[in-house]
Amino acid sequence: MFACAGLTAKAQNTGKIVGKIIDQKNSETLIGATVSIEGTTKGVATDVEGRYSLNGIAPGRYTILVRYIGYQTKSISDIEVKANAATPLDVALAPSVSTALNEVVIKATYRQESVTALYAQQKNSVSISDGVSSEVIRRSPDRNTADVLKRVSGATIQDNKFVVIRGLSDRYNSAMLDGAALPSTEPNRKAFSFDIVPSNLVENLTITKTATPDQPSDFAGGLIHISTKDLPDQNFVSFGIGGSYNTASTFKDFLSGPRNATDYLGFDDGNRQLASGFSSYNSIVNGLTTDRNIRLLRSLPSDYNIYSNKALPTQNYQFTIGKVKDLKSGNRFGAILALTYRNTQTIGNDIKRDYYDNHYNDDIYKFSTNIGALLNVGYTYGKNKITFKNVYNRIYDDQFLYRTGSNTGSGVDLKYYAFDLLQKALLKSTLEGNHPIGDKGSKINWEASYANVLNDQPGQRKTSYSRNIGSGDPFQANVSSLGKENATLFAKLNEDSYNGALNYSLPVKMVKQKGTFKAGFSSLYRNREYDARFLGAVIRDNDPTTADAIKQRPLSTLFGRDLINANVYQLQEIDGRPDSYNANSLTNAGYAMLDNKLSSKLRLVWGARVEQFNVEVTPKLAANASDNVKQDYVDVLPSANLTYALTSKINLRASYSRTLARPEFRELATSRYYDYELLAFQQGNPLLKKASINNFDVRFELYPSAGQIISVSGFYKKFTHAIEAYNDDAASTRTITYFNSDKANVYGAELEIRKTLDFINASNFFKNTSAYANLSVIKSTAINPTDGRLNFLESERPLVGQAPYVINAGLQHTFLDNKMSFNALYNRVGRRLSVAAGAQYQSVWEAPRDVVDAQLSIKVLKSKGEIKFNAGDIFNQRATFYYDFNKNKVYDAGDGPQSSYKPGSTYSFAFNYTF
Repeated sequence: MFACAGLTAKAQNTGKIVGKIIDQKNSETLIGATVSIEGTTKGVATDVEGRYSLNGIAPGRYTILVRYIGYQTKSISDIEVKANAATPLDVALAPSVSTALNEVVIKATYRQESVTALYAQQKNSVSISDGVSSEVIRRSPDRNTADVLKRVSGATIQDNKFVVIRGLSDRYNSAMLDGAALPSTEPNRKAFSFDIVPSNLVENLTITKTATPDQPSDFAGGLIHISTKDLPDQNFVSFGIGGSYNTASTFKDFLSGPRNATDYLGFDDGNRQLASGFSSYNSIVNGLTTDRNIRLLRSLPSDYNIYSNKALPTQNYQFTIGKVKDLKSGNRFGAILALTYRNTQTIGNDIKRDYYDNHYNDDIYKFSTNIGALLNVGYTYGKNKITFKNVYNRIYDDQFLYRTGSNTGSGVDLKYYAFDLLQKALLKSTLEGNHPIGDKGSKINWEASYANVLNDQPGQRKTSYSRNIGSGDPFQANVSSLGKENATLFAKLNEDSYNGALNYSLPVKMVKQKGTFKAGFSSLYRNREYDARFLGAVIRDNDPTTADAIKQRPLSTLFGRDLINANVYQLQEIDGRPDSYNANSLTNAGYAMLDNKLSSKLRLVWGARVEQFNVEVTPKLAANASDNVKQDYVDVLPSANLTYALTSKINLRASYSRTLARPEFRELATSRYYDYELLAFQQGNPLLKKASINNFDVRFELYPSAGQIISVSGFYKKFTHAIEAYNDDAASTRTITYFNSDKANVYGAELEIRKTLDFINASNFFKNTSAYANLSVIKSTAINPTDGRLNFLESERPLVGQAPYVINAGLQHTFLDNKMSFNALYNRVGRRLSVAAGAQYQSVWEAPRDVVDAQLSIKVLKSKGEIKFNAGDIFNQRATFYYDFNKNKVYDAGDGPQSSYKPGSTYSFAFNYTF
């Protein structure tokens, strides 16, 4: 027993050295490289990803030797191993320059090699891209992926889910999680919940701005790659707790509909769902018996009371556990489990909507619960690796809106109430394998993934009261007829997607230089079902005196059981079949590419991708044959990325690629949805075409040292049939829909600087201070279609969603031997077009605002714990979408705000501890 205890204690007091071996010239991983401890027999070979793990090492300082056929051997000294800890060390090997039999050993220290490997990976990127490594994330105060993205050059995140890259809105950007497409979590636009993955589980995050054949082509601004960790370097358990105070919301009066305990868990208790067995549309329009009418009305959500509480501070919790087991055979098995929880209660007070005939003030109260789980499992055997990665996220948004004001077009004062619950869920599972083939360095990668997206809107209830403008008469409820503006909406969207991919790479030698040939194919199938029903209680044509008395009832008793039992109301339904639809798409792709060195300084990555795309969108009741969408097309998408290493620290890059922007299901579906916040309908266009984009980029890169960069880029994008949102107002009713502009051009320049300030002074203060700045200046021009259907107010304008400039800047300082760090971030996105003008309604613009965030991070409890103080949106400037009536390109008193409010500044506290 004592012997076993001794062995256990001995095992627990050892450490390990872990990392990756790469080619210093192109950052390709080296399979089968040997890593050994000098002066011992202990050694391992790298796996198919070039990774190694030297286990069971007693605490102390060591020197390791790294060998690979055709490369110079490298000796790295001064590697400190601590008990129960993993020392990370990536190594970059240089190809042999001689065929001499004598072994040449390159010597370096641990600190030198850590910098060299990071520098090589940074400089050897295949395409024009920007990213953040796990090491940089580890040193940063970022809590989740949305926070990390804010640090990437040219990227801006709005509401933790809408990404802007190079000034292009979310419409033209895509995201991938662990090699598979990340589905949109929003029913009406392209958006991703980037805050679902804790930052400590991110292996790396990259935004690719130019395409290569081995990537999906559905983007124009950027493609975001998020890779999560599968095998932890060591066992760990961590937890985090945090809270925040918002100046516009916390401890203010918070109005809402009924609240249940399960709301805090992210699930409705079922009371707001449409009852099972509820009568069909045909049964209702054909007439119901009195008894059936009463029973159906009684089954609908009936609590119209408005409850008042105080908004609580935001609370969030995070728990992560990682386990890894090194087996005697040399194989490794590991797993990571992460659980996250967040609850927020936010208030949008005095939101101004003052344009055309609308003159309203809104108060919006949102109760939101977000729960997430991540489970990654990995197994390596020999040089092979298999991973199974899973992520689940659920968002529960329960919103209440209260509107007051007047509509001069209708000549009424108005009170409007909306109870709106939206439940969103995302489940994604990915199984992936990496295997070497033979001993020449070729390898195969395969992947299979499944994703499910759910959007459930049970009982969106809307009720309005009105009176003649300025009359002083009692307000009366508008219950004499049923429209989408005052109906109760039951809607549900369910989408399943299945993805498979196979990739093969083979080292080749061309022009006496090493290169890589890659080929592969993939298939993605998506299937969506959307159902909507619009129900409502309409007062019967009885005695007007009695009817007026009922209409003047307060909202809490307007649909009281006494009235329903007395058969005062008739259940009516708007046919929801034209708004319900089934949709599916199939994308098959194949590619071939070469990554080859044309000389010691010139590298060309080129090839082509072929994508065959089929989409079908079928309304459950089509008004016209053209409402049924069926498109099938094939695209050949070439790309080339040329890199010239002017010096060891300077790259010159040039690239060309052809990419696409395909219409989303919602953009094609004729489904007509009333957005009570925008006071407009949203509807798709079944005649939409894909957008084709030709992309041209040039870039100068200077790497002063690892982790630092100074770059200047220029880019030009030529759009054919750009997909844009506009005001379709031919029938005088504002509908936001989509069209293809005839053509659009975007060109711009980008400056990025990420540098320590030691060039000012060699003192430790400046060495520990880093500055970051990214400036994008963009010009875009779009030409409206001239099909004669609409006489557009504008013939030429900027591209929808394209900002004329984007500014990101930051300052980070670490002190007290990295025990404390301070970060300040600044962001500003220029005035950009949100919705293009129609024939009557002008364009809707988003006004720029200055956003400043700051954070102080302190490591405590022997650096196992960390305390973070955050201040978000310190300036608290108005967030405004508006009609520029006076055409002066500035939001001022002469304009009409579609939405304008102050979101409030947020001050938060968080504590994290890792065992």
